[in-house]
Amino acid sequence: MQILVWVGVAVALAGLAGIIGCVVVVARAKRQGLDDNAMRARLQKVVVWNLGALFLSALGLIMVAVGAILA
Repeated sequence: MQILVWVGVAVALAGLAGIIGCVVVVARAKRQGLDDNAMRARLQKVVVWNLGALFLSALGLIMVAVGAILA
């Protein structure tokens, strides 16, 4: 079960990297000073990536918890 914990850690870190990437994209868009419609379109795309990254990190944390319980 130790492999499940390490795979879960890797998946959680991948999700965390995705969340950080979303923060970087939003910060860059904010610095560009886009108009309201362009900013809204960009943020709608980022929301999808953000939810996917959040799901990935939650899945990784669940894998870690299951691996720790079964160990």
